[in-house]
Amino acid sequence: MEIHAPDPIDIEHLRDALHPLDTREIQVQGFQDPHNAMVRLRRMNIEKATSSIRSSARAIWALCRGARHPKRLARKSRASSSSALISLGLAMILVMGYIWLRFDFQFGVGAILSLFHDAILTLGVFSFFRIEFTLPVIAALLTVIGYSMNDTVVVFDRMRENFRKYKTMPPPEVIDLSINETLSRTLMTIGTVLIASAALYIWGGETMRAFAICMLFGTVVATYSSIYIAAPALPLVGERPGRPTKPKSGLMARGSASE
Repeated sequence: MEIHAPDPIDIEHLRDALHPLDTREIQVQGFQDPHNAMVRLRRMNIEKATSSIRSSARAIWALCRGARHPKRLARKSRASSSSALISLGLAMILVMGYIWLRFDFQFGVGAILSLFHDAILTLGVFSFFRIEFTLPVIAALLTVIGYSMNDTVVVFDRMRENFRKYKTMPPPEVIDLSINETLSRTLMTIGTVLIASAALYIWGGETMRAFAICMLFGTVVATYSSIYIAAPALPLVGERPGRPTKPKSGLMARGSASE
């Protein structure tokens, strides 16, 4: 239950007011600013939960004058979640369009597969473990998508350079070389992100835990997809990016080989 009051909320007084109620394992903490608080109850059956919520609501409203009604908060939360999901979809479309315009068609297909892979797997983890889908989670998903595209662009850019540099090298070897050349940068980047996300999970409190879980899992998935999905998808669409090159034959081939 989220509480928004016009006056600053005293968390200790709120805990004392809820303590006499028959609600074990109750958690009360502030978030964002002094006017907001969050009350969490342990899992229980529907009848017991309804009674506990009503008792808690009466105690909260008696202490925090002018606090908003939870039903209004629920409607507002659903509207915010819908807007956030729309923003998530638009962000994915814009990012895919950017990759498609900056690189060739073959690169765009790999980027699309990588994006859907990251988003579906990360959302699947939240659904499997029944983690609450909140606005901070949407922000983490957008961050994961941005991280995935950043890592994919680095690999694609090196692949484009190597395709121009090694025109006679087979595409799988060029892709493998490009991934190896950018691997150290990828590992250092994901290492710093995982350290920061782990710190948020351990010391960030309950409100930041879902955000940290999304970042921890999402960055690992995004790194995996940029190496094993986005890049290897290139030969499935075309032999080489840009205009296909035909192998030379006869004297011209021998002359170019001698050079």
